[in-house]
Amino acid sequence: MSRSDYVKLEGVGVTYGLGPDQTEALCPTDLSLSEGDFVALVGPSGCGKSTILKLVSELLKPTQGNIFFGGRELGARPVRVGMAFQSASLLPWMSIRDNVMLPLKIVPPFKSDYRSKRGGEYRDRVDALLEQVGLLDFADKNPWQLSGGMMQRANLCRALVHDPDLLLLDEPFGALDQFTREELWQTMQDLWLARKPTVLLVTHDLREAAYLANRVCVMSPRPGRIIEDRAVTFERPRPIDATFEPAFVKLVQELRSQIVHTPTGKRSSAA
Repeated sequence: MSRSDYVKLEGVGVTYGLGPDQTEALCPTDLSLSEGDFVALVGPSGCGKSTILKLVSELLKPTQGNIFFGGRELGARPVRVGMAFQSASLLPWMSIRDNVMLPLKIVPPFKSDYRSKRGGEYRDRVDALLEQVGLLDFADKNPWQLSGGMMQRANLCRALVHDPDLLLLDEPFGALDQFTREELWQTMQDLWLARKPTVLLVTHDLREAAYLANRVCVMSPRPGRIIEDRAVTFERPRPIDATFEPAFVKLVQELRSQIVHTPTGKRSSAA
């Protein structure tokens, strides 16, 4: 297996419905992620970004094509997936620590040792993550006692606590104000640098994509496909101020032009 084929989509397409009512949501698409990659998917609403997340998480089966993980067809072996969405979806009756620990209770192989380790090794694992994102002092609080940004930090910890093979992020910062969002970008960057999970991020925010990712894939309008796969080569760690520098602004403008100038409802040639 090539390192660049850690996750691989080959000619993967998705069509909903049958006959005259069918809708092609994703036309045959190729995408490869290296182990430890951080790839952002951007494009207009309805272009298939979230469809790709559902495909690689096995929540949706492709109409055509194949998906591989670690050199084997997806489904041939269990894949540990971490997910974070726009809503933190923390359980209100549980403490922040217990919310973050939840994957260790239900995800193999951790769940088999949960009873014996929840008060020791697992608690230490959770607390280390909470400390990294500045939430250790709030570990015994309930979600309703935290701000939106703090809850999203806890959500990221919950998505990472079980060392996922693949971390899927679907607009995780979209509901936050701009200042909190930028603060969370830095938190996500710090977590990625420390743990190097393989990440697939869906976002409408081109600045967010360029700040966080080492590759940005631009998708066409429906039926979606990847029309550009752009490397982001800015040094890490990236300060927020770097997003206002000319090279960064130029990249964001170029990504935007790819989306704005792609005709809606027409297939696009790969760039």
